[in-house]
Amino acid sequence: MEKINKLLNNFSELVMFKHSIFSLPFIFIAMVVGAKGWFGFKLLILGVLAALTARNFAMAVNRYLDRDIDALNPRTVNRPNVDGRISPSQMLTFIIANAIGFVIVAYFVNDLAFKISIPILIVIGSYSYFKRFSFLAHLILGISLGLAPIAGVVAVTETIPLWTVLLSIGVMFWVAGFDLLYSLQDIDVDKKLGLHSIPSKFGAKNTMNISKVFHLLTVIFWLLFVIKSDSSIFGYIAVAVSAMMLSYEHYLVNKDFKKIDRAFFTVNGYLGIVFFILIVIDNI
Repeated sequence: MEKINKLLNNFSELVMFKHSIFSLPFIFIAMVVGAKGWFGFKLLILGVLAALTARNFAMAVNRYLDRDIDALNPRTVNRPNVDGRISPSQMLTFIIANAIGFVIVAYFVNDLAFKISIPILIVIGSYSYFKRFSFLAHLILGISLGLAPIAGVVAVTETIPLWTVLLSIGVMFWVAGFDLLYSLQDIDVDKKLGLHSIPSKFGAKNTMNISKVFHLLTVIFWLLFVIKSDSSIFGYIAVAVSAMMLSYEHYLVNKDFKKIDRAFFTVNGYLGIVFFILIVIDNI
């Protein structure tokens, strides 16, 4: 039993399970808005399973493909995919199991969800390849999490309305923007290893400015989402609060690079939760 618990903890660390908080709120935001309220326990359970299996798959693929890179980065050298706690064969088994699990869950959601399940897996599994040849990898990561609201509304309505696309584009720029800030930690390693990233190509100052532009676009697209989804005052408050939290995130990073983790994990985690709560209130 102790060995099983240890293995589960290692896999949890591998996929950074606690960071699921970034994608889960926006899946359920789309589901709540699509259903105009409560969407039922069946879709709640299936939505959680779909989100977790998709994220486990994407993170495990990233860790599997990047184990050689992670071994050369002081920040990542103690990850389970590098230090031997999880073998490559165990990671491959985990990847396949979660991919199959995601497709099965999509099958039980509806026909459209099942049809787009494989394309979604292809997109979210491609992030690691892009940073080997393109600095646009940050946007690919953004697109991967930006698919969450689309998946959510498909589960409820089996359609993809315009407001969901606007919400998803906002999520894309939100994620790409904070990934730029997080990537500042690896700017020297990326240059040394010849990896493509916006920080290594354009420098720290330009990266922070690009991140600010991305987060401005985030606020704009979330505002358009609120307008197109006919939200009430609570939707507008959600956008305003998000704008303030993103501004605070940039304040923290501009003040001290050592606070990147706080800006990345804490501020963005609370942003998703607050946005979700306000949208739920808006649709009660």
